[in-house]
Amino acid sequence: MAGGVKKPVNIFRLGDLGEPEGVFNWRLWFAVLSFGLLGAARGIDEGLISGAFNSPDFKAAINYSSYSTVAQANIKANVSAMVQIGSVGGALIAFVICDRIGRIMATRFLCLLWVLGIVVFMAGGANGNLGAIYAGRFIAGLGVGQTPVVGPVYIAEVAPASVRGLCTCFFTGAVYLGIVLAYFTNYGCAVNLNPNSHNVWLVPTSLHITMAGIIFCLTFLQFESPRFLVKQGKLDKAVEVMAHLRQLPANSDYVVNEITSIQAALDHELEATKGVGWLGKVKEMFLDKSNLYRVYLASMVQLLSQWSGAGSITLYAPDLFKILGITGSQQGLLVTAVFGIVKLVAALACALFLVDVIGRKRALQAGIILQAVSMIYVAAFLTAVPQLGVVKNFVLPQKYKAASRGAVAMIYLSGCGWALGWNSMQYLLTAELFPLRIRALATSWAMTLHFANQYGSTRALPNMLLPASQGGISPKGTFWCFAAVTILGGAWVWFSVPETGGRSLESMDRLFELPWYRIGLYGNKDAERRDLADDEKRLAEEEERGTQQHVEKVTNV
Repeated sequence: MAGGVKKPVNIFRLGDLGEPEGVFNWRLWFAVLSFGLLGAARGIDEGLISGAFNSPDFKAAINYSSYSTVAQANIKANVSAMVQIGSVGGALIAFVICDRIGRIMATRFLCLLWVLGIVVFMAGGANGNLGAIYAGRFIAGLGVGQTPVVGPVYIAEVAPASVRGLCTCFFTGAVYLGIVLAYFTNYGCAVNLNPNSHNVWLVPTSLHITMAGIIFCLTFLQFESPRFLVKQGKLDKAVEVMAHLRQLPANSDYVVNEITSIQAALDHELEATKGVGWLGKVKEMFLDKSNLYRVYLASMVQLLSQWSGAGSITLYAPDLFKILGITGSQQGLLVTAVFGIVKLVAALACALFLVDVIGRKRALQAGIILQAVSMIYVAAFLTAVPQLGVVKNFVLPQKYKAASRGAVAMIYLSGCGWALGWNSMQYLLTAELFPLRIRALATSWAMTLHFANQYGSTRALPNMLLPASQGGISPKGTFWCFAAVTILGGAWVWFSVPETGGRSLESMDRLFELPWYRIGLYGNKDAERRDLADDEKRLAEEEERGTQQHVEKVTNV
């Protein structure tokens, strides 16, 4: 169609997409796997740090018990959230590094930073040096913060256009894979190792080094992105790499057309930005009315998603399950590990099926509804039993046991809602909204906000959970706050977010031609109307040309 609307991908019938035989081969999926695993970096950190911090040996090493309750909350928040503040810097520098040294070298660089930070953290923890602990996690964050830029960029540049979204979704799924690995590593070490030894938290933490090492080694089995090679003027090498990835001859029409399209897009981009530096791009992003609305969308998505509570719940899951009545450290870690599996399955199901079937906006609204219901239930439960998380050594009465299990189930449900809604959309919408000229800058802006808000929410949670007498808002107040933000987010999505699913990137501008207050509610309908009008105009022109050709033919006869 003229508007570029595409049918959703059916993963069971990739052969029906019109691509040549051999394009969907093991080399493509191996490349997607190699760089998609970068998503596990964040998942591993979110899943591991709470278990490491809660181990008796780690607390003893830093003399945790010698601090006041408020100081303990601050230390825990700082240790947990330091990776997020480091990731802000990582996201800011990622695109510069990608464009200067390439996707492969950028991946190796971030892996080295990631490992260096974890080594400093482990050394600091073993010696009880809080300064080294903070520094190590900040350095690790500089590496981890680059992963949501480098990974999706490489995958998008090597994947065929027909499955680009499907391939990019593997990065999101890898986040949950990392969470599951981290949760079960924590649980396995808690069951089998001496709880008072360094190993009970050092061994799980070494999962960071293992994953970084695997990704680092995999880069030596991959080729540089063809788009980056074209940008560097290495056209012959780009053709060679594209032919290798597609398992087609270098002179085949498919490979030639892909490279030609990349070169044409690059030429168009260079022409559009000729004589315009980074300041010109910033002006275009914030002063153009259409682009400003997209910046508003990308910014609000990051703000509302991170403060809806789901990310903080993942990071502090063992502590929150303890508040809800799960007693025993091993039982808490097991319940947390199951939570990781639920989120992984939900993320894969949503990414591969629901998002493309029901559309972006409907998926986001459905996820927010699930999350809101879950938060309201948990908040109501904690309101009914306000002593939980406030009164030390409080024993949950028997009559509330069933409600406690219901609250745990609601935390699981909130994980499903997060996977279907905010978590997928905070990456998808940002990747789809912006025009080519400012896409890199806009994505960098969005991911910087992502980590900044993630830092704020994870840093704040331990203090929010404190009783009001100690400067917090208590567990019940915390979950009512999450519920309120989630409901506010749902209303904002209904009013402000247009449907982007099934629309090509080239036709995305059409969604933003209405006044700003009509875009969310009517932007997609207006764009479809314009698409239909263009199609009718094109068909009429073809009929007119056909009629003229027929008349000329008869006249000549």
